[in-house]
Amino acid sequence: MTLTKSFRRALFLIVAIVLAASITACSSKSSTGGNGGNASVNTPEPPSAADNKGSDASVQDGELAPEQGAELLVWESREEVAFTEEIARQFEEKYGVKVKIEEVVIPDQVAKLTTDGPSGLGADVVIIPHDHLGNAAASGMILENDVFAEETKKNNTEASIIGATFNGVLYGYPRSAETTALFYNKSLVPEPPKSFDDLLAFGRTFTDKSKKKYALMWEAGNMYFNYPFIASGGGYLFGDNGTNKDDIGLANEGVAESMKVYQSLAEILPVKSGDINPDIKRGLFGAGDVAMDINGPWEVAGYKEALGDNLAIAPIPTVNGKTAITFSGIKIYSVSSFTKYPNAAKLYAQFATTKEAQLLLNETIGSVPTNLEALETDQIKNDPIVSGFAEQAKNSEPMPSIPEMANVWAPVNAAMADIWDNKTDPAAAMEKAITQIKDLNNGLAAE
Repeated sequence: MTLTKSFRRALFLIVAIVLAASITACSSKSSTGGNGGNASVNTPEPPSAADNKGSDASVQDGELAPEQGAELLVWESREEVAFTEEIARQFEEKYGVKVKIEEVVIPDQVAKLTTDGPSGLGADVVIIPHDHLGNAAASGMILENDVFAEETKKNNTEASIIGATFNGVLYGYPRSAETTALFYNKSLVPEPPKSFDDLLAFGRTFTDKSKKKYALMWEAGNMYFNYPFIASGGGYLFGDNGTNKDDIGLANEGVAESMKVYQSLAEILPVKSGDINPDIKRGLFGAGDVAMDINGPWEVAGYKEALGDNLAIAPIPTVNGKTAITFSGIKIYSVSSFTKYPNAAKLYAQFATTKEAQLLLNETIGSVPTNLEALETDQIKNDPIVSGFAEQAKNSEPMPSIPEMANVWAPVNAAMADIWDNKTDPAAAMEKAITQIKDLNNGLAAE
C-alpha cells in the first residue's frame, strides 16, 4: 500500500513522540552527539525502499559501488570510537567515501534517528541493540539488508541472524554479541562464588560502607542486569519466545522467590539503586574497593587496564540453586532509510562487520564476535575473558525484539527500585509493572 506524503508526515510525528518517550537505555550514559550529518537531506519522510536499494548501474565488477560524491555520518558510542575511527579510515582508503563520526550512546540511537532522520540530521548508519530493532523496522526508519543478505547469514551465528531479523526480514548487519557475567578481582576473590548464598556470606565479611568497600556492585535498578532474578525463577518478559505481548510472565511464584534473593543483596550493598552508576562503579572496582561486578563485555578494556591479570570472569552465581539465566543481545548496524547514499551506507555496514573488523573490535574493547570464522581464531579461543562470557552465553536468552519491548524498561526498572530501596513485596511490585506494561502496549497498539 502506498502512503500519501501527508499521512507519512503524520505517522512519523506520532512515532517520534512515542519513541522519544518510551525507549529507555540500558546504559546510564547520556549522548554526546551533536546535530551533524547530511543537512542537505530535507524531507519529512524517508525515501521509498525501492529508491534506496540502488540500481544495476551502481554495481561495478560484480560489487556494489558507492554513489558518486557519497559522504557518510555514522553514530558510535564513546567506548567504541577508536574502533570506528580505524574502520572509517580503512573504508575511505578502499572506497574513497569520507566518513564522519558522532558520539551517540547506542541505546539512544533509534530515538535520535526518529527525530533527526526526517530533518536530514540523522546518521546514515546506526547501531541498534537488537531489542530496539522492532521499533525501527516497523516505523520504516531502516532499510533491509538485501544486497549482502546471503553473505551475512552465511558468515554469522544463528542467534545473531535472529537478532538482526524482524518479521522474517533481515535488516541488520551483526557486529557483536553480548551477555552479562560476573567480573571479579582475583586478588580479593581467589575463587568466584558459585551461588548468591555464597556471595552473600562473603559480602558480610568484606562490605564496609563507611570505607566505601563493597563485595558486589552492579546497576541494581536496571532490569538488563537483573534479568537472572526473573528468568531463573521461571519468569519471562513476553511469551511465545518473546513474541506475545499479551503474555507477560513477571509475577509467577518462582519470580517472587528469586526476587527475594535480589532484595537480600541490599544487605551487602547498602546503597540506593539510583545512586549506582557506571562511572562510580568503574572507579571503585578499578581501585579494588569493589570485589565483584555484574557487567558486560563493553567494560573489559577499561577493567583490564585497571586490574591487569587480576581481572577474571565467571558465570553469574546460581539463584536459589537454579542456573542464572542472563539476557543476550546482539549489536547490529543498520542503514537509515533517510540516507542519501544507500549504496555507500550498505557497503560501510558490511565492511564494518567482517571477520577482520570484528576481531579489531574485540581487540579494542573486548567484544564477543558473531562472525563464525572470527570465533574460531586463537585471538578469541585463547582469551579467558571472552571465553568466560561465552560460558555464560550458554545460559542466556535473547531479549525480545518486538516494538512493545520498549514499554518494559521503565515499569520494570521502577519495580526493581521499589523492591530494592523500599523493601516492597516483589510480587506486588511486579504486578504493578505488568499493569503498566499492558497499558503502554495497548496505547502503542492504538497508535
